[in-house]
Formats: sequence, structure tokens, C-alpha cells
Amino acid sequence: MKFLKDIVHNLRVHGHTTWLCARDPELGLPIRVFGMLIAGYALSPIDLIPDFIPVIGLLDDAILIPLGIWAFARLVPPAIYQRNLAIASQMAEHPVSRAGAAAILLLWLIVAISLVRWFTA
Repeated sequence: MKFLKDIVHNLRVHGHTTWLCARDPELGLPIRVFGMLIAGYALSPIDLIPDFIPVIGLLDDAILIPLGIWAFARLVPPAIYQRNLAIASQMAEHPVSRAGAAAILLLWLIVAISLVRWFTA
């Protein structure tokens, strides 16, 4: 069980590192946008394939997120990634932000309502 906890912890830290790198002004815009997409998908409560679908629902998280983080880490210069990894590792020791989760959920809700209004107008 500790093995799975370590994997989840590492995904959280590297997902946060991706977010921090994506906000780093030293990176070019295309790399930053790619990082924001990966971090947004990793942190979002909404998946491409819902988790309630047996096997496939969980496999998209188990494959797409690590693959995206890996690809992003290969695009970012090692010094920038390591600097942000150190920050994310320190912050992983702090409690999880429920306000941040609520903000992401609110953002998705606004997008969903906007899409419904757009398509029904």
C-alpha cells in the first residue's frame, strides 16, 4: 500500500511542478500553454473518460497524466524544472487547499453553463 501512496504523492508533486513551470515567464508561450493544459487536466475533477466506467475510466488518469507530465518535463530546461520541483516538494508538506478545489469546480461549472447557454441560444 505504501508503494501506491508514493506513486500518488509523486504524481501530485510533479503535477504541481508542471503548474509552477507553466507559470514561469522564462519558458516560451507554447510550452507554458501545454503545461497549463496538463496541469489543468491533472487537477480537474472532470475527466475525458469518467471514472465510473470500469477499468478504462481509471486508466486514462493512470496513463494520460503521467505521460503528459513526462512529455512536459522533457520540454522544460532541467534547471527550471528542478527549481519548481523543489518548491512543489516543500508545498506538498502543507495541507490541501479546499478553496483551490472549490475554485476549479466553480470554473468548470461556469464553462458548462456558458456552453449550455451558447448551444441553446
